[in-house]
Amino acid sequence: MPPAYAGPASHRIVLIRHGQTVWSQTGQHTGRTDIDLTPRGEQEAGSIPGLLVGLRLAPATVLCSPRLRSQRTATLAGMRIDDTDEDLAEWDYGNYEGMTRSQIQEQDPDWTVFTQGAPGGESPEQVAARADRVLDRARDLLERGDVALVSHGHMSRVLTVRWVGLPITAGSLIAMDPAALTVLAVDRGAPIIDHANVVPLLPDEPA
Repeated sequence: MPPAYAGPASHRIVLIRHGQTVWSQTGQHTGRTDIDLTPRGEQEAGSIPGLLVGLRLAPATVLCSPRLRSQRTATLAGMRIDDTDEDLAEWDYGNYEGMTRSQIQEQDPDWTVFTQGAPGGESPEQVAARADRVLDRARDLLERGDVALVSHGHMSRVLTVRWVGLPITAGSLIAMDPAALTVLAVDRGAPIIDHANVVPLLPDEPA
């Protein structure tokens, strides 16, 4: 079960995935590799303030992954990064860094990162522990107002399910597209997923 929360129920945590990169576009697992945003990713990051307004969020504290793609997303979204938190870094994919899921499953047909982790990288238990530390920190910061956690696809999915007390394996049931927002909240004392995978609408896309 998730821990009891006694802070202001009106304050929420917003998870923000970085904008598109060349590797996110091709489906390559990007953990330690420090690559920048594509031009589209820059556009997506610039659209985040509108999403925040639409969701009635005004982050008082912004914590960010150390990776360039997340740092740039926060900056292009007009955010002031209050702290860079190593625990918000993406899953360390070890030997699977740069590979697509289909390439990995050619070697191991039953593989998913949420159940098996990555050889030479992190286990699900290690990533869940990082997520729990981040959420503990974010709960304390909610006393000041909304909290933004600028991170990555898999890490944000882990943060989502751990907030509501689900095992890390449930992360496979949550989507988190580039530059998407997922909102974690409290309803009548219980942690809830308020919104999931809210994506920006770019000018060249149909409404």
